[in-house]
Amino acid sequence: MGYWRDKVVLVTGGSSGLGRVLAEAFVQAQARLALVGLEPDAVCAAAEELRATGASVVGLRADLTRQEDVERVFSETLQRFGRLDVLVNNAGRSMRGRVADTTPEQFRELLELNLIALVRCTRAALPHLLSRRGHVVNVGSLAAKSAARWVGAYPATKFAVAAYSQQLRLELGPQGLHVLLVCPGPIARAEPRLYPLEGLEDVPETARQPGAGVKVRPIPPQWLARRILRACEQRRPELVVPAKARWLFAIAQLWPRLGDWLVLRNT
Repeated sequence: MGYWRDKVVLVTGGSSGLGRVLAEAFVQAQARLALVGLEPDAVCAAAEELRATGASVVGLRADLTRQEDVERVFSETLQRFGRLDVLVNNAGRSMRGRVADTTPEQFRELLELNLIALVRCTRAALPHLLSRRGHVVNVGSLAAKSAARWVGAYPATKFAVAAYSQQLRLELGPQGLHVLLVCPGPIARAEPRLYPLEGLEDVPETARQPGAGVKVRPIPPQWLARRILRACEQRRPELVVPAKARWLFAIAQLWPRLGDWLVLRNT
């Protein structure tokens, strides 16, 4: 019997992008799935497509910045499946803009989605995950380890996700909880995309691309999803892709000036 057979997985931001691919990877591994997203039509369509493969899937629309929506999502998941083995905190977004022009209100708005919503979901899931030695997967970014230019409040929110993930590992790892922080570079897309600017300021067009112009090859999402499932099975603490980015992170910690120079040279 496979590792994921009949396990119950809840994926936030599961109706599109990497979350949608992760949802598909889990059901292909014979897990049961709660797929959570913001847009009702997209959630319904994604859930129907996955159910058509014979998978056990429930689609749930929710605004995860609202505590009542979070409570409803976990209540309905437990009513449907009776347990929870994995929480994938994938919901979030990036932004583009100069940091000096990014307002406190914009910082607060992005923190609400990228960090506070993740904390809400994790707190709701913890009692159920601890009882099953389950998994929390926090989808961060290379920006969770090293900041970049022209991305406004985004790195600050993802650094916070990395710190929260470490706190969970330190405090709850001894009780059996597995926490995986995923730090990927830009994800490959079928169609080119430019991120909209958050204000009136101008930034280089290359910075509006996925990865904010970082000089790394886009990551195939299906390949990344398989790596994430495998990292959970191995109960690894982190998954950084590309792995060579770890050298930059280590250098930046030891020699910040050199780290800044490398970031400027490679973005």
